[in-house]
Amino acid sequence: MALVTAAVVMLDCAEPEKLAYFYRQLLEGEESEASADLVEVRAADGGRIAFRRDANATPPSWPRPENSLQAHLVFLVEDLDETERRVIGLGGRAIEARDVAGPFEERGYADPAGHSFTLRLAPPVAPKVG
Repeated sequence: MALVTAAVVMLDCAEPEKLAYFYRQLLEGEESEASADLVEVRAADGGRIAFRRDANATPPSWPRPENSLQAHLVFLVEDLDETERRVIGLGGRAIEARDVAGPFEERGYADPAGHSFTLRLAPPVAPKVG
């Protein structure tokens, strides 16, 4: 029997309800838990992300080194352009306007509270042979 049954990524922010709405729409998920200071979202694939109220929360200033990256989320997507339109429409913003060097096609963004995340093109899945 597994000792850990699930993992939840939690982000501190000033307005958890607003940030939960952003991610609920982006991930096509549902609110799975809510209280005065915490909102949790369950994504369509079962992943969980929560937002905890912190009146003194300040967004990380990544990529500037004076305020280190506190957390970074990566979302695998099938269409970068379509998902980017959704992110911008929900109040997110691009933080890397150039193509990122590396083995993956990806783009960097910040959510409405300033947390950085990456949209990475999901590798195509080849059908099983045999």
